[in-house]
Amino acid sequence: MTRSTEERLRETLDALAAGIEAAPPAYKKARAEWRRRERRRRLVLAVLIAIVFALADLIGLWALNQTRDHDPIIFDDRSRIHQTDPATGVIPP
Repeated sequence: MTRSTEERLRETLDALAAGIEAAPPAYKKARAEWRRRERRRRLVLAVLIAIVFALADLIGLWALNQTRDHDPIIFDDRSRIHQTDPATGVIPP
């Protein structure tokens, strides 16, 4: 009696599947490795952001402190100090 191709293929695949062992520890190990790399990547990124922020602050403070003492202050409107108040001569009704 001849067996069909489907039956032979099924038996072959069943025999092949029976020889394969599931390896859950390998998955757990790979997942742990992936999480470790992800944590390290995020930590490195956070450190780089902190360094860039600190350098920007230091450069800004250094630039602001490079002015000479006799330079005028930015946005200093000294002309308004000597103006008289227009409301001084007005009598309330």
